[in-house]
Amino acid sequence: MAAETVFSTERLRRARFAVAAVFCVHGAVTGSFATRIPWIQEHAGVSPGQLGLALAFPAIGASLAMPLAGAISHRFGARTALRGLLALWTLSLVLPSLAPNVYGLCAALFVYGATAGMSDVAMNALGVETENRLGRSIMSSLHGMWSAGALIGSAAGTVAAHLGGDARLHHLLAAVVLTVLGLVCCQGVLDLQSAPEEEAPPRFSLPPKSALVIGAIGFCGVFAEGASLDWSAVYLKEELGTSAGLAAASTTAFALTMAVARLVGDRVVDRFGAVRTVRVGGLAATLGGLLVVFAPHAALALTGFGLLGLGVAVVVPLAFAAAGRSGPNPSQAIAGVATITYTSGLIAPSAIGGIADATSLAFSFGLVTLLAFGLVLGAGVLRPGGRSTPGTTAGTGAATAGSSEGIR
Repeated sequence: MAAETVFSTERLRRARFAVAAVFCVHGAVTGSFATRIPWIQEHAGVSPGQLGLALAFPAIGASLAMPLAGAISHRFGARTALRGLLALWTLSLVLPSLAPNVYGLCAALFVYGATAGMSDVAMNALGVETENRLGRSIMSSLHGMWSAGALIGSAAGTVAAHLGGDARLHHLLAAVVLTVLGLVCCQGVLDLQSAPEEEAPPRFSLPPKSALVIGAIGFCGVFAEGASLDWSAVYLKEELGTSAGLAAASTTAFALTMAVARLVGDRVVDRFGAVRTVRVGGLAATLGGLLVVFAPHAALALTGFGLLGLGVAVVVPLAFAAAGRSGPNPSQAIAGVATITYTSGLIAPSAIGGIADATSLAFSFGLVTLLAFGLVLGAGVLRPGGRSTPGTTAGTGAATAGSSEGIR
């Protein structure tokens, strides 16, 4: 068992801001990539079907690589591991735009996803450890900072695309800037080391049962999120006959309410607890889903998508936090939950489309509504029965060190 390391309140406060900045950098990479997908598609000469296939490879790479994050952090320590994994992620941004064909694009996106997944696990585990030591919720705002980073990256990408810039040059410059920022931000995170006698986590293993149960809640939230982001505009246009501009506003309503809810969610969680917060959020999302399904006009549907965004906003941050407090290997649990949520985000858009082809989009969002109600029924698994107190050690793995007993 490792000796406990006690950090001052001021040091923990600086660590919180540092890990928040890391989340922002991570999100900026995603935003930078997403806005240049049309350029990448044209440059690689791939069809829409081939592009759809290639875009599955980030999730495949992430799912296979995420379990490695724990072993890397155990060997090199939390700060060094995060610094290296985040740098690999930011630098991988240049790869997709260099792909000459569909095969190169699939390979590039596999690496892109693998580095994204490993750095994702590392930063979430460090976020959980920082939260545990502070003794108050911060995970929601950390994910809010990720959303803010994605907005910043996408805004810069939109400008570059509008100016007709070459994505290879754009992504090279973005990768250099974000790598430097990431290295600077990582200097402020907690520097945690595993005890020499502590057993290293396995490189590859099945997720623990705790991760499967918690991951089910994450699955419901991410499925509703992915379905709403990708299909809300289509829903308003096809089901309610709105204009393209008003249809696009539905996506904005969803994304805006989710981002705002994440940024203020920590105060709500600290006051009411994770379980009650998710249950109330699940009720809001369920109401939103019902408004979408039965809306006779666009205003109610827009309200419904806004409520969906509000209701599912804090589910993923709280799922990661709960995973980090469960079982003897927190990083393994976080990796398991991350794998489940990545899978949910991957299958949600295509599942909604497949169900809509067989029935209707309204019926598809009936499924989203049922999954939203699943948050109400299953929120109890997020109860922090073994939450560690500030100053105790919360385990090692993806980003923590010290006693593995502290976060059970």
